[in-house]
Amino acid sequence: MLRVHDLEHVRDGAPPTFSGVSFEIAAGSVATIAGASGAGKTTLLRCLAGLEPFQRGTIELPTLQVVANGDHRVRRGHERLRGHVGLVFQSLELFPHLSALANCVLAPMRVHRVSRADAERRAHALLEQLGLADKADAFPARLSGGQRQRVAIARALAMHPSVLLYDEPTSALDPSLRAEVVETLRRVRTTGVAQLVVTHDATLADGLADARFTLAAGALTPTAR
Repeated sequence: MLRVHDLEHVRDGAPPTFSGVSFEIAAGSVATIAGASGAGKTTLLRCLAGLEPFQRGTIELPTLQVVANGDHRVRRGHERLRGHVGLVFQSLELFPHLSALANCVLAPMRVHRVSRADAERRAHALLEQLGLADKADAFPARLSGGQRQRVAIARALAMHPSVLLYDEPTSALDPSLRAEVVETLRRVRTTGVAQLVVTHDATLADGLADARFTLAAGALTPTAR
């Protein structure tokens, strides 16, 4: 579950990137956000993931609430989101020198101090769930674009997030692989994780989204199907 209320982001005294952003995504649901380049979609994802501070508003998860009211000391609380929200970057950011399995176990071991055996057990289960059971020992360079994306999703899920965010998951893929992305996100849906997808791909949104939004002129509005 993810609840966002009246979120505002401002950078360097410029007009707000966005303001008054409010929405809710239930556990196991998928929402999409569309909008022109430069509308602030990636910045919104970074705020939700705890990678960038927001100036006002509330982000609420099942076990955490982060509130900002313009006070710098309060705004620093955004960092607490990092252990609860996963972000699959547009460039994926896999470690090229590590296998698919090693990419998935590194963060749980270092951040959550999970034992290697437990981290590998969960990583193997996630890779199998995403159709990559036979790719655990493969390095990113040996994987297709769709397979690399699934490894990045498995790596994010290995941290037990409440919410998983995606930044343009089909942008670097051949159009023939769009159906594969939809199927992957459907598999993730069965884990109960709430998913938010920034995408220009109307086909993906039509085939997957429970709710659709558009970010434009600093405002987030529901999009009619």
